Amino acid sequence: MSIHNLSCTVKYIYKEVIYMNIKRLKDLRQDKDLLQKDIAKILKTTQQYYSEYELGIRLIPIDKLDILANFYETSIDYIVGRTNIKEPYPRKK
Repeated sequence: MSIHNLSCTVKYIYKEVIYMNIKRLKDLRQDKDLLQKDIAKILKTTQQYYSEYELGIRLIPIDKLDILANFYETSIDYIVGRTNIKEPYPRKK
């Protein structure tokens, strides 16, 4: 596989992950009747940055995904669309 082909594959996967984030992030937020500015405050970012996460314009850093998963009591896998099971994984003891 050439480097060019690898680059195209990564871009395709990148766009798929972004697309899956958009709907789940907005749904989770709206289920709690919260505004974008409320979630931005939890993430210690601006409403504009958070809006860009929901729109898929900006990638969500893993530390922000972790905060969101804890806040929504779900898993990062659920947020990014890798599973449809909303319950979080059991915590290690």
